[in-house]
Amino acid sequence: MTGNSDPLTPRAKLAVTAGKAVAAASRAAGRGSGSVIGGRVALRLDPDLLGRLAQHLDVVLVSATNGKTTTTRLVAEALRAAGPVVSNALGANMPAGITSALAGGSDARFGVIEVDEKYLAGVARDTGPKCIALLNLSRDQLDRAAETRMLAENWREGLSGSKAVIVANCDDPLVVWAASSSPNVIWVAAGQMWKDDAWSCPSCGGVMQRPGDDWYCGECGFRRPTPSWALSGDHVLDPHGSAWPIHLQLPGRANKANATSSAAVAAVFGVPPQVALERMYQVQAVAGRYDVVQFQGRDLRLLLAKNPAGWLETFSLIDPPPTPVILSVNARGADGTDTSWLWDVDYTRLTGHPLFVIGDRKLDLAVRLEVANQSFQVCEDLDQAASLAPPGRIEVIANYTAFQDLRRRVGN
Repeated sequence: MTGNSDPLTPRAKLAVTAGKAVAAASRAAGRGSGSVIGGRVALRLDPDLLGRLAQHLDVVLVSATNGKTTTTRLVAEALRAAGPVVSNALGANMPAGITSALAGGSDARFGVIEVDEKYLAGVARDTGPKCIALLNLSRDQLDRAAETRMLAENWREGLSGSKAVIVANCDDPLVVWAASSSPNVIWVAAGQMWKDDAWSCPSCGGVMQRPGDDWYCGECGFRRPTPSWALSGDHVLDPHGSAWPIHLQLPGRANKANATSSAAVAAVFGVPPQVALERMYQVQAVAGRYDVVQFQGRDLRLLLAKNPAGWLETFSLIDPPPTPVILSVNARGADGTDTSWLWDVDYTRLTGHPLFVIGDRKLDLAVRLEVANQSFQVCEDLDQAASLAPPGRIEVIANYTAFQDLRRRVGN
């Protein structure tokens, strides 16, 4: 399929041109990429633009609380084996940002789109995806996001009867509940380290039983489906029982899980697991995450963790003690202004690491670390924290806007 077979209407072309002009002006003024404001202007001029831009594409949507930006990158790399890809690689994942991304991909065959959990049903309706990847649902941005059970219900209703192939994590009961309304689901055993948002059955409210890696509701019979793809150590098991090695430059078990789901998505489009996984090796960092940067004679590894599930996964991949760790937490609009989630994170996992605390809400975090019996120093900023740490490697863990602040400071 090509874009030429279904040209944009004059109104749509005007909307795209105006959006690009506004985005360029925003960039020139130093206000970021301009993708969101450009997309908003374009959609104001043509409210149907997102659907029009997606018409000539085989669209993949990726949604989750954690891992969607990385998985979107991995899927995009894998699908480039089969044709040109357009993607919102920088993570602008609401309709305006998605529209901007697609407007730049007139020659693409595939659209690989990260979607904010709350917008998934609407974006799926507009773009007619061939495949939707659902990775996980957990608590995040408590002041603005719906409770996770409500998000699962929104997905379930929005995807009911969808023609898309749903690639879903069978280890997350909320994701299984959401995906089960769809007629065509491929189940992936990608694991679930954080289980505290799925202790009750999303179907009937009963208490979940969790023997080993399995789960089921003893009251209504809702249970873990049998996966056709699985993460097994350092390998992806495909539906034929073949084991394919995972070679990633990205660290940690969570990224192996992301690669497993990405391989299942790529297979929907005919890209074999071996080819897909080899191409994923190209991804070294994702929007600055996992980058190692030089700063004040130290090697800082930048890690993003924005909710309890994300912090738990991040703790599992940092270097062992006594590697110093800098923790930075903000509570601005993009983070969610409610910091009560800090009490859901098990900070005892940081015992033995020298800890340095920065960010807008450093005192909130300091109280939480005090209760967890951790020794730490509260610092004014990254410069002071880095200077107090010994030379060598430092792990830096930050939530969303704190991470952006850090990237600006280190020139990344």
